[in-house]
Amino acid sequence: MISVADLKEMSLEEKLTLMELIWQDISADEKQISVPESHKEQLDKRAQMVREGKAKFIDWKQAKKEINKATR
Repeated sequence: MISVADLKEMSLEEKLTLMELIWQDISADEKQISVPESHKEQLDKRAQMVREGKAKFIDWKQAKKEINKATR
């Protein structure tokens, strides 16, 4: 088992690699992951907007600005 002390000794790269490995393991069996119905509905709504050509897209740089502005 990895302890907090072990994590503190790891480099950022090692921590990110560990996170990726953990996520790969968790996501390997989708049945383990419970997704709220409201999230599914929102994703379905967005997919429909894309299919209908009604979706609006912005680049990542602009998205980050808007997220930062909204969370301040």
